[in-house]
Amino acid sequence: MTREYETVIGLEVHVELATRTKIFCGCSTAFGGRPNSHTCPVCTGMPGALPVLNRQVLDHAVAVGLATHCEVMRICRFDRKNYFYPDNPQNYQISQLYLPICREGYVDIDVPEGVRRIGIHEIHMEEDAGKLIHCEDGKRTLVDYNRSGVPLIEIVTEPDMRNAGEVNAFLDKLRLIIQYLGASDCKLQEGSMRVDVNLSVRKTDTAVLGTRTEMKNLNSFHAVSRAIEGERDRQIALLESGGQVVMETRRWDDGAGRSYAMRSKEDVRDYRYFPDPDLPPVHMGQEYLEKIRAQAPEFPAEKMARYREEYGIPDYDIRIITASKHMADLFEAATGICGQPKKVSNWLMGETLRLLRERNMDAQDIRVSPRHLAALVELTEKKEITGSVAKEVFEVMFESDVDPVKYVAEKGLKTVGDSHLLRSTAQEVIAANPKSVADYHSGKEKALGFLVGQTMKAMGGKADPVGVSGLLKELLQNGKTGA
Repeated sequence: MTREYETVIGLEVHVELATRTKIFCGCSTAFGGRPNSHTCPVCTGMPGALPVLNRQVLDHAVAVGLATHCEVMRICRFDRKNYFYPDNPQNYQISQLYLPICREGYVDIDVPEGVRRIGIHEIHMEEDAGKLIHCEDGKRTLVDYNRSGVPLIEIVTEPDMRNAGEVNAFLDKLRLIIQYLGASDCKLQEGSMRVDVNLSVRKTDTAVLGTRTEMKNLNSFHAVSRAIEGERDRQIALLESGGQVVMETRRWDDGAGRSYAMRSKEDVRDYRYFPDPDLPPVHMGQEYLEKIRAQAPEFPAEKMARYREEYGIPDYDIRIITASKHMADLFEAATGICGQPKKVSNWLMGETLRLLRERNMDAQDIRVSPRHLAALVELTEKKEITGSVAKEVFEVMFESDVDPVKYVAEKGLKTVGDSHLLRSTAQEVIAANPKSVADYHSGKEKALGFLVGQTMKAMGGKADPVGVSGLLKELLQNGKTGA
């Protein structure tokens, strides 16, 4: 039955901007502070307190607009969006309705059918609300105003997406653009990127849009996909049973795998917008716009082309590395120090990705410094430590960015260069494993691997496995099993 319906999706993406202070006051935007410790009369809505626009918020908003091919408006203005809720201390939110900062842009995404263009209706600046904490007893709700006044841009798309795959491709591309600009870290789990999904369904033989609902509380790409699938199926089932979809705001419960109604969807008139009398219009000249444009970074597509030419690493490595600006910066800096692009790439593609997956971390959270990663590459290239020791050291570096040279010296992890000790250890292993020796002489090559492993174990992993293998072959072929 779902084949008879087409899903139509538009997004409202709220992005918390990477500024040290709030949009209209000097309070800190740091995440995780003691409740209500990052507040002042402005962001708590005290009478007589006047807002002043943070210049960096404007810079970031313009940069995102230019990077998403928007028309940046030469004049923009702030408006008051009036509503009454405990986390909104002024009883209005300062936002932009009539003259937003950016309009009519787009982002191109790669889909199985090729390239699809997703239109951006507008981008506007606004302040965030506070946070409500509902007590377990169900009788009290606490309010933390630390987040009140944190600067946001809201990116409103056209209803150009048709499935969860396209939505996630758009969000992934948008997040990467914003991260490369340094405008936000876009961490969904910390709320610095929040997604509201506007979704409707319609029969495939009509161009008329269906009634849409808005879904909130989506803090991961996985939740976005599940919410889209769940709401699509709910609307289709409702229409097939003779019911009607109601325009409303719904909250997605990812644990339960369902959404439930929060409130009827407000209309613009419900908010009684009017120009904010305390904030003058913002006028932007061509010189200012060109300055912001000139500060644009090298974006992933350009970086990928340069990596192919300059470093000669595989395309797969390039795609993974450039998918995070932090990882790309780490790769380039470490390679600049040690001059070993493929070796650096191997550490990022292997152990780094493994540890990120195991710890459910984002690439932006990598703490290993370029200098220490380059030093580890040099230690392994000079065979001062073995591969297994290098992995052990890297895991410690991943946790606390220790200096690998100092760590190896302090822990006594350098490869053993005492040929007499290595030879005597190999002889002892041969003497202790007569069956493996017999298997080796009968042509079973795996027996040699076992003997190498036993020797490495006896040496505490501090021997070159290639050298150990060569020595064992020599001893076995000469039949020297004694001291």
